[in-house]
Amino acid sequence: MPTYLTQSQIDEYNAVGGLVVPNVLSPAEVAALRDVTDEFVERSRALTTHDEVYDLEDSHTPAQPRVRRIKHPHLNHPTYGALVRHPGIVAILRDLWGPNVRFDTGKLNLKSAGFGAAVEWHQDWAFYPHTNDDLAAVGVMMDDMELANGPLLIIPGSHKGPIHDHHANGRFCGAMNPAACDVDFSKAVPLTGAAGSITIHHARTIHGSALNTSNKDRRLLLFQFRAADAWPLMTPPNDIAAYDALMVAGTSSLEPRLADVPVRLPLPPADKAGSIYENQKGLAHRYFAVADTSALHAAQ
Repeated sequence: MPTYLTQSQIDEYNAVGGLVVPNVLSPAEVAALRDVTDEFVERSRALTTHDEVYDLEDSHTPAQPRVRRIKHPHLNHPTYGALVRHPGIVAILRDLWGPNVRFDTGKLNLKSAGFGAAVEWHQDWAFYPHTNDDLAAVGVMMDDMELANGPLLIIPGSHKGPIHDHHANGRFCGAMNPAACDVDFSKAVPLTGAAGSITIHHARTIHGSALNTSNKDRRLLLFQFRAADAWPLMTPPNDIAAYDALMVAGTSSLEPRLADVPVRLPLPPADKAGSIYENQKGLAHRYFAVADTSALHAAQ
């Protein structure tokens, strides 16, 4: 089986819980993603609230379209969908987990220049625990990702630690309370790189991202993958044929691999259902700054 990653990159991922791999996509592939994304943002002018495709910034208006997420992009445009089986991405995941890899789902997070929303500290594992933790999110950088424009931040080695409480007032909120957990956030490491690079972070890695206060966009297409023998604990598949169609490499199996991994269930569900941005509105104590939209609202 051909390899993509070096052994040192594999060792880094296993030790840190996150990795940046440069030059996975070509400039032409990146340009196509940008063009399609610009079209989606332009169409959002017709909306005044979230729908099944768009999650909008609180400051969105038809005159100033502000999209913070495109939901399930792989289902909404073939340019996004083609990346689910991108040979470079699949090869990287096979290097980490072995030959059998299954896709889960995707989203496109947009942090537009000057106002792109922050995402509070969390672990993906809190949203979707499985029978083992060979799961990761792959982020495709559509723009250069720099410290100033709100890159993904990870806490190194946190994928080997506990699963933290992601509840507020007794309900799941999709975020950790920074004042109530024993985590040194000053040790966070940014996953930065040039457009066409990808990030990979383990499902248990603590991560978040700050408000984009720069004059540069930061659009990150995120795809979730799992080893084929990692089966979901919350929503087991009821259509095996459709579940097997999510395989991007190797073969499926009806034998889940059970690992000794910590699990907290995301129950009761969040008061504000929908994207992580809506879930996290239930958090009482925030770590990252929030965009000041008072001037915008005053002008409306």
